[in-house]
Amino acid sequence: MALERVSKILKMADEANTSVIAFNCINYDMAYSAIAVAEQLQKPVLIMLYPEHNYAFNNADIKGFAEMVKALAAKVKIPIGLHLDHSSDFNYIMRAVKDGFTSVMFDGSMMPLEENIRLSRKIVEVARNFDVDVEAELGHVGFAKESDEENLDMYTKPDVAAEFCEATGVSSVAVAIGSAHGVYLEAPKLDLLRLNEINEATDVPLVLHGGSGIPNDQLEIAFTKGINKFNVGTEYFQLYYDSMHEYIETHKEERNVNLLFEMSKYVQGKLKDYLREKMKLSKF
Repeated sequence: MALERVSKILKMADEANTSVIAFNCINYDMAYSAIAVAEQLQKPVLIMLYPEHNYAFNNADIKGFAEMVKALAAKVKIPIGLHLDHSSDFNYIMRAVKDGFTSVMFDGSMMPLEENIRLSRKIVEVARNFDVDVEAELGHVGFAKESDEENLDMYTKPDVAAEFCEATGVSSVAVAIGSAHGVYLEAPKLDLLRLNEINEATDVPLVLHGGSGIPNDQLEIAFTKGINKFNVGTEYFQLYYDSMHEYIETHKEERNVNLLFEMSKYVQGKLKDYLREKMKLSKF
């Protein structure tokens, strides 16, 4: 089937009292593996591109990435969503919209609230003309290596979340409740009480960033308290790297270029094993 609107997939997740899992990907191996396992398990999945991987590292052409995901989605029968992850650049977001992304994230979380509201609303107004969904962030999901997930001043406040969602018209909002991007120094403890209060104060799907390393028991509760989109990047990238490294180490004495063509198949197998377990968290 063709790509599905992310807002529709999140509505499905909300109705099922669960979360769809969104995986950051940089190439065919990662996107294909996620979609293939989603089809096998009959669960929706979201494929995301992090802008820096496009413009800083040249890992994925933004238009080519969108076309690749569309082609993969057309081969399966379950809902597949395409999403642009964190961006604070209006022009880059508009480029993603024009190049085929059906959902984008504007990250104004480090701006004053009024500026975050103003710019989020502006992007929503433009994106709506292209039938594109907009995710925003309120509060700030920092980086695990800096331990700023413990800074309560950065956490999302329920009353502010209600005001923000009403004023902007965003399709979903990422909340700060104790998660962080990157590798955690110690297991995080989500503020599930705060999450419940945010969920009761708002009527849009909530998003949890910094998903790598959060204990499953906390995630299972969070998914029943409004988290309808759950982002995974770091551990998926780490597995991709480790799988390539393992393959190369195994064959390092063999000077045979044909081994290069077998590496994708090997890596995809490793990714699929992980994905089959990870997607069990999503209770569709």
